[in-house]
Amino acid sequence: MAAGRPALIALTALAPVSWGTTYAVATEFLPADRPLFTGLMRALPAGLLLLALARVLPRGAWWWKATVLGALNIGAFFPLLFLSAYRLPGGTAAAVGSVGPLFVVGLSALLLGHRPTMRSVLTGVVAAFGVSLVVLKAAGALDALGVSAALASTASMSAGTVLTQRWGRPDGVGPLALTGWQLTAGGLLIAPLALLAEGAPPALDGPAVGGYLYLALANTALAYWLWFRGIGRLSATQVTFLGPLSPLTAAVVGWAALGQELTPVQLAGMVLAFGATAAGQLASRARAADPSEPFSSPSRNGRKDSMDLTGPALRR
Repeated sequence: MAAGRPALIALTALAPVSWGTTYAVATEFLPADRPLFTGLMRALPAGLLLLALARVLPRGAWWWKATVLGALNIGAFFPLLFLSAYRLPGGTAAAVGSVGPLFVVGLSALLLGHRPTMRSVLTGVVAAFGVSLVVLKAAGALDALGVSAALASTASMSAGTVLTQRWGRPDGVGPLALTGWQLTAGGLLIAPLALLAEGAPPALDGPAVGGYLYLALANTALAYWLWFRGIGRLSATQVTFLGPLSPLTAAVVGWAALGQELTPVQLAGMVLAFGATAAGQLASRARAADPSEPFSSPSRNGRKDSMDLTGPALRR
């Protein structure tokens, strides 16, 4: 099955590549300053669709586990992500989010007993530095709330990544159902907050409807299914090192679709970030799960707890 690992990594990488388009869609097509409503429209329709397709509900302890994972990976992450995107230049939000691999390395040591190596830490630092070269531009004083939201969203997704790996998934439950549980739980957590904080939903024009459909179907339902599928077969660190592909994609989309210039320094940063992403796969290969056992469950791997994941998706 080793020959299938590059294909598995490539399919999993499609998720952060898709997430790299989120900032452009949010700023070009969606109502401004509605982070909770946007998070809700991205999560709940996608979750309900996947639940309808999977037709499997949680049982026993998985009701609260799915709620916790949904809160970390979706319910907290989405609103914080869009809040940071609305309050910060996209590049600044991206640079803050690029420290996700370092968060995962630290949390994996605490919760999974994975000793961090100098190589993994160095790779994470290089990836963050490369992303910073690509996306950071001179700007005025940073918005404290925006920076806090970006850091909190990254920490939330990193914690969800590691807990997903620790808990695995129930026997007989595939990635489609597990993804649907988390998206639905996260969307239901966001819904009352959106109503209380932002009031009634805004009026939507054609581009906004199209933007929300894209976010719910391709950017969330499909992308998170690929992400959780890959997470069940790869290590948490290996998957989260695909995260820098998000801001890199956002930079390319900005250049190709929005007419934003790419300087030589930004191109050098891309090379560094891509190199760190590749190195992250090699550094984590020894810990990657056997791909013949997708979404390894506790009963299969002999541990009480196993995993799932989500690494910081990005914002341009």
